[in-house]
Amino acid sequence: MPAIDIEKTRNQARALLDSRIESVTALVKTRQRITDLREQLTEAEREDKRAYVRATKDGWSPEELKKLGLESGAAGRRRKTTNRAASESASPAQNESNSGE
Repeated sequence: MPAIDIEKTRNQARALLDSRIESVTALVKTRQRITDLREQLTEAEREDKRAYVRATKDGWSPEELKKLGLESGAAGRRRKTTNRAASESASPAQNESNSGE
């Protein structure tokens, strides 16, 4: 039986680990990017709310802004929450029939 080359085996093991480390590094970078983008979105939503309030204080009515396609971002989020809450409170049979739509 041939002798096992310890150094060669260690190098092969390192190569396998390196490829695994590369894939998990890519995963960590992607997850961090998602976190950063979520934080940017949160800040952009805050700025949007401030700008909307500023526009209404400058004399624009909510109806006028809506006609311009500038409905309050907060109002849109509230509606989504209301719809989600309504669907969660529905019976399981109702949810099953709605999921097929």
